[in-house]
Amino acid sequence: MIRLLCICLSLLLLAAHPAPVVAAFNEPDGSYALVVVEQLRLKVPSESRQAWLEAEQGSWEPWLEQQPGFLGRQLLWDPQRQEGTLLIRWASREQWKAIPEADLSAVQQRFEELARAGTKTALGNPFPLVFEGELRLP
Repeated sequence: MIRLLCICLSLLLLAAHPAPVVAAFNEPDGSYALVVVEQLRLKVPSESRQAWLEAEQGSWEPWLEQQPGFLGRQLLWDPQRQEGTLLIRWASREQWKAIPEADLSAVQQRFEELARAGTKTALGNPFPLVFEGELRLP
């Protein structure tokens, strides 16, 4: 219950302050673990929503699950803005930022290949990045 409350609080803070996030989550033993939440927003038209989800599942999802410090992620979709929001939790900012740029580029390339196939787009990224940042409790 406390974990759910912290997640809801983080989402409210995200809406009010879309700037850099370290969130505290209550652990089963009563202690708190500080985690960094990476926030990404992508342009995702409603007719391409399923293709976006499938591209995520075929690229970023399996890759992230293998990364040290990765704790989980949420994919959300805003029908009014036609945007996807990704909230990616990391055990520490250091682990997140230690990932080599070349590794990120390779996974992004795979994501874009799957996205183009799913949307029947010939070139480019069908789901361009609109915003990236971190979230932190005050």
